[in-house]
Amino acid sequence: MTNAGGEAYLSPASLLNEPTIIRESTSMSSIMQSKNMGARLDKLFRGTTMFFAFLVFILLLGIIVTLFVGSLPALKAFGPAFFTSDAWNPVEIQFGGLVPIYGTFITALIAMVIGIPVSFGIAIFITELSPTWLKRPIGIAIELLAGIPSIIYGMWGLFVFAPLFADHVQPWINDNLGALPVIGQVFQGPPMGIGMLTAGFILAIMVIPFTSSVMRDVFEIVPTMLKESAYGLGATTWEVVWNVVLPYTKTGVVGGIMLGLGRALGETMAVTFVIGNAHELSASLMMPGNTISSALANEFTEAVGDIYTSSLITLGLTLFVITFVVLAIAKLLLIRLSMREGKQS
Repeated sequence: MTNAGGEAYLSPASLLNEPTIIRESTSMSSIMQSKNMGARLDKLFRGTTMFFAFLVFILLLGIIVTLFVGSLPALKAFGPAFFTSDAWNPVEIQFGGLVPIYGTFITALIAMVIGIPVSFGIAIFITELSPTWLKRPIGIAIELLAGIPSIIYGMWGLFVFAPLFADHVQPWINDNLGALPVIGQVFQGPPMGIGMLTAGFILAIMVIPFTSSVMRDVFEIVPTMLKESAYGLGATTWEVVWNVVLPYTKTGVVGGIMLGLGRALGETMAVTFVIGNAHELSASLMMPGNTISSALANEFTEAVGDIYTSSLITLGLTLFVITFVVLAIAKLLLIRLSMREGKQS
């Protein structure tokens, strides 16, 4: 302010408001500093999470490159014939991957043929038929089965399941199924207890907890109103499950099945105990065989020479490709199911 002579001076009111102005300016500067710090922390957080996300791709690429480079000696030595040859002779340096690849597919197929219906039945019983007091104990039992290490399954399969299977199940299979035309040779063989059929049963027991847990979870999200409406129209439990529950949850069911299939394809220790570990191609499920995982577990420490080691790495690359293809097919199937649901809605 100015006086009558034009000289500037501070009024009492401005002197009283000066501390308030100082506090406000200090407060504004602290707020700006906090915003700048928050922006820097947010940028750091975004960069860190992005690095973790891209780290997955880096690791995946590193695994693929390592497997491919390691398999080059065997691929150069045997070419595409490696995947169609059943030879496995470390002495003569002759290797083929047909037997392990065949065993991997057959044992996984047996596991899914047995495991899918059982898992479906368990999930339906828990969500639709089980008394309330029984749901929790069955759920806990399934979770405990899922947490058992695979080596325990293998030991149980070798010392408990295999003898019982050889004494009581395989003779019946030989007598009744082995005499059938065309498919009889699949069920013929000495009752040794170990073999691809035994490995398939053990794998089925291992995948059931995972598949049934996923199915149970997706069945529980079906709106109660939909099921009660179907029951009100006179539908039976089976009709409700088939016409209401399954169409509503088919995407999740397929995901659970593929989760079990992935477990069956890559299982190692349990299969190693009960499959027999023989590099022999046989049409009979009773005979010993081999899978990619069991071959790697048994022979990698004994591999001598570049070709031998490279052949095992080629089997590992093959298993990686098989798993990738299965997961890709599952993803495409889920996308198609989602698109179909969108069109129907």
